[in-house]
Amino acid sequence: MNDTSSNGVNASPSPTQSFAALRHRGFQAQFVTYVLAMMADNVEHVISYWVLFQKFHSQALAGFAVISHWVPFLLFSIYAGALADRFDPRRIVQLGMLCFMAASAGWGYFFVTDTLQMWHAMVLLVLHGFSGVLWMPASQLLVQYIVGGRDLPSAVRLNATARWLGLLFGPAVGSAIMIVAGPTYGIFINVVFYLPLLVWLWKAPYGPRFSGQATAGRGQLRGLAEIRDTVLAIAGNRTIISMTALAGVTALVVGNAYQAQMPEFAEHLGHGDAGVAYSMLLAADAAGALVAGIVLESRGFLQPSTRTAFMLAMMWCVAIAGFAASRSYPLAFGLLFIAGFLQLGFQAMAQTLVQLHAPADIRGRVIGLYAMSSLGLRAFAGMTVGLLGSVIGIHWSLALSALALLAITGGLAAFAVGTR
Repeated sequence: MNDTSSNGVNASPSPTQSFAALRHRGFQAQFVTYVLAMMADNVEHVISYWVLFQKFHSQALAGFAVISHWVPFLLFSIYAGALADRFDPRRIVQLGMLCFMAASAGWGYFFVTDTLQMWHAMVLLVLHGFSGVLWMPASQLLVQYIVGGRDLPSAVRLNATARWLGLLFGPAVGSAIMIVAGPTYGIFINVVFYLPLLVWLWKAPYGPRFSGQATAGRGQLRGLAEIRDTVLAIAGNRTIISMTALAGVTALVVGNAYQAQMPEFAEHLGHGDAGVAYSMLLAADAAGALVAGIVLESRGFLQPSTRTAFMLAMMWCVAIAGFAASRSYPLAFGLLFIAGFLQLGFQAMAQTLVQLHAPADIRGRVIGLYAMSSLGLRAFAGMTVGLLGSVIGIHWSLALSALALLAITGGLAAFAVGTR
């Protein structure tokens, strides 16, 4: 069993092999601790959002919660990636975990003392958003040091599966904790879920220091010039540009905005109550993504290529448009399941291609640019789906947004494969 492949960070992808990344002991530990941290992220959302609703009943604060989660990715992802380039990425991830723990503990303090005010909540929501920005680019960079370029496609796909695991089980665990321990003690319990990743990284033998790549002298952080120089450095790489653009337009035009509209979709399908049928509809795409992670990894299907990534993305657009037009609950559930399967496929593939083609000395910055595009632009997806939906209805708004994205994706595909 392999223990480290950090010297192979620029190696080409391996041939088809089931769960290739899990052959690395380091990735096994990273995967388990990553799942726990991702679950804790979502548990905090469940508990804090519930308390905020009970205390303030403020739609504006609920909107701010979404903005504060995604806008930090838009504004600061490249800087977080630059920090991971310049310093030990393990320590950047640990800093993110400490910020997550501080946010959960902060909620707990205000719950215990019953002194929570709206501005307190806004500060903690912003802190939680910045925690994710510190975590994500550095974590992706660290994964490449753990498994190397050869097994990177498997590692990225498994990490994407871990994210969906957190999204699927985090709300369930959060609800169970609130029922058993209550929100006040439950939020303190949540702090513990971040500890395994924090502790494991303390001595984990992965990163530039262990691969013979020094971090000193990799350049200073230079404000907006950091973004400009990163874009200029990859301007000639059609693969990185096209995959980053694909992630960006997907996040901007559709993103995950339809999740917020799911209660209305469920009501139109005849399952608008808070029962099992509604919950299943809400979790359908997460279930599809989990199945995709298992099936694609077990068979080694869909090796990274720009053409395949665009094909999967375009099929995803069709599935989302079909869901929007559906009036049958079984059909809607099936299309959401398919959409989740396709979404994990093209997003993991795009992430892999960006990391494999990124120059080694600015890889963290390039990953940060990708995170800025794929996550930060989600802050605006509510405008295309939500605001337009208030005018023409959510079915039409989601269907038209998906079809518009299909056309844009087709144009990007033509650019990526060099069609003239």
